[in-house]
Amino acid sequence: MDALHLLFNGITVVFIAATMFAAGLGATMPALRAIVTDIPLLLLALLANMIIVPLLGWGIGELLGLPEAPFIALVLVSSSPGGPFGAKLAMVQAGDVPAGAATQVLLATAGSLTFAPTVNIILTTADLGTGVSLDVWTLVRTVALLQLVPFAVGLLLRQYATSTARSWHPTATMISNVTFLLVLVGMLVGNWQDVVALLGSRTLLAGFVLSAAAFAAGTLLATGPPARRTTLGGVTAVRNAGPALAAIGLAFHNEPAILGGLAAVLLSGLAAALPIAAVLHGRRTTATAADRHSHDGPQPGA
Repeated sequence: MDALHLLFNGITVVFIAATMFAAGLGATMPALRAIVTDIPLLLLALLANMIIVPLLGWGIGELLGLPEAPFIALVLVSSSPGGPFGAKLAMVQAGDVPAGAATQVLLATAGSLTFAPTVNIILTTADLGTGVSLDVWTLVRTVALLQLVPFAVGLLLRQYATSTARSWHPTATMISNVTFLLVLVGMLVGNWQDVVALLGSRTLLAGFVLSAAAFAAGTLLATGPPARRTTLGGVTAVRNAGPALAAIGLAFHNEPAILGGLAAVLLSGLAAALPIAAVLHGRRTTATAADRHSHDGPQPGA
């Protein structure tokens, strides 16, 4: 079982690094500069991810009357922005991948600093307070190594070795796609008992509603063209499991009920976000095909 756990962790690391590397290979400096200098866009993304989604998690938990363990899991998830699946959702929906990747790294870094205080405030106010204390710099280093560095390397290759970047991009994307599927399968196989045990409870519903509401909030609060807005919606919908898992280990002694709730919330959240991204991809593919057809015009003699 330990070997399978190590294998799953290894695949997850490859998925995160490959996804961020592929995002960097597909980005350009002007596109990235347009994102990082768009102060209203960044402030709205911070508002949606740092304040609105944690409040949504708290409110949904209270509204559905979740028991203590899944309530804590929902608060942990909602308070942890910048999940690596965000960049993948941008690819799935054929959205603004550079905007999604850049915003995701920013949110993951900022979330490393805000996660513990946010969780403590909510759990204390909800009278479930157990002090959550995390090694902030370890979280920041993890974000830098797994997300920022691969993205930066890909971006630099695109800038200074464009032909190499273009030739590597399909392979990096394929690795990202394959490992993405393996991670999903691993999450399902590794946590199926916990998820099955929660069938019929309101925990799965809570994760689903949180993800869908976060997708809507992130989209509505973003600026720019539709592809960018829905991309940031996807980034907002997908939360970062790393700090949540660390908190469960340090503050809650790996309590099985909270771990099971975390797995259920994360999986049901993906079950909400992935179909939305797939529908957006279908609409954009259809619109692109129709646009090409209209530009081609009628054939001679038609």
